[in-house]
Formats: sequence, C-alpha cells, structure tokens
Amino acid sequence: MSDQNYTITSSTEARERSILRNVYIWMAAGLALTGIVAYGVATNPRLLQLLFSSQATFFGIIIAQFVLVIVLSACVMRMSVGMATFCFAAYAVLTGVTLSVVFLAYTESSIASAFFITAGTFAGMSLWAVTTKRDLSGLGSYLIMGLVGLVIASMVNIFLKNSGFDWIISFAGIGLFIGLTAYHTQIIKSWNREAGASDEAVFVRLSILGGLRLYLDFINLFPYMLRFMGRRR
Repeated sequence: MSDQNYTITSSTEARERSILRNVYIWMAAGLALTGIVAYGVATNPRLLQLLFSSQATFFGIIIAQFVLVIVLSACVMRMSVGMATFCFAAYAVLTGVTLSVVFLAYTESSIASAFFITAGTFAGMSLWAVTTKRDLSGLGSYLIMGLVGLVIASMVNIFLKNSGFDWIISFAGIGLFIGLTAYHTQIIKSWNREAGASDEAVFVRLSILGGLRLYLDFINLFPYMLRFMGRRR
C-alpha cells in the first residue's frame, strides 16, 4: 500500500512539474519575442516613423492588443492549438511594438538592470507560491479590485500629471503585480490534475493560457520597476 501511495504521489508531482514547466516555457517564449520586436522597432527609424507617425496608428495598436488579449483569454480553450499559438505570438509582437518606446526613453543598461530585477522578483514570488502551504485563492477578488483601481488612477493621472501621485501609482503597481504573480502561479498549479488527465491539445491550451497570465504579470511589473531604476536618455 505504501508503495502504491508513493507511486501516486510521484505521478502527481511529475504532472505538477510538467504543467508549470510548459507554462514557463510559453511565458519565456512570449517575453523573448516581445523583447526582440521591441529592440528591432526601436533601432529602425523608418519603422518607428511608420508606426508612430500618428496617434491614430499608435492607439490602433493598443486597441488591437486589448481586443486580442480579451479574445485569447476568453476563447483559448475553444480554439485550435494553431490558432491559440498564433494569437499568443501576435499579442507578444504587438506588445513588443508598444514597448519599443522604452528603448527611446531609457538607457539600455538601465533597461537590462530593471529587467533582471523584475525577473528575480517574479521568480522569487512564483517559487514561494508553488512551495507555500498558504491558500491564496481568497486574494483573487481583492487583486482584481486593486487592478481596476490602478487602471482608473492611471487614467486620472493622465490629466492631472501629478508626479507625486505617479510615484504612488508605481508603488501600488509593483505590489499589485507581485501579488498577481503569486496568485496566478498557485492557480496554475491547481490545474495539474486536469492537465494530467487531458489529451495533448487541452494540455497545450492550458499551457498557453497559463503562460499568457504569467506573461501579463511580468510585462506589467517591468515598466513599474523601470520607473524607479531606469535612467532616462
């Protein structure tokens, strides 16, 4: 009986490592694609002029990003694997285009420093979420409310242009996305049983969905870190 229990536990642990590993692979691939696109756009003056010559073009890209991430988050489990992969890659590319302005505003060394600090913070919180026995599911509603409040405060400050309020928003943003990183990591860990019992297509879709959630946490945490550590050109 003890041998059988050990086999079941080992199998469960293997599935846990498998789903998390695949989620992190998708997240890392998305971040790599975003970084390559952002650097490529920032170092190509003609492309910069083409993409940012008018506000309509810039806001069109942002709207396309918003629509794409909503559709992918809501419909990924009903999409084909190929379509889900394409949508994830397309979103990473569009994010890279909008983030290209970071290379124009900050020095490359400070961008690299902020990226590695963000990566270390993200990894630490994700590891804690995987290993802790504390149930974080109850934080979900508070984190969502905090996210809504952060968006509203950021929009208000576009008109106020208050630097002190901007620092408060940045501190709140860092805390919020650190919390979301831990919360989403633990949620993804809870998918293990479903992922282990599913066919390959469902497993890949779950991996893409999990990768998208952690990608969004990272890509939103990074700009807030950059505000504190980045040196402007």
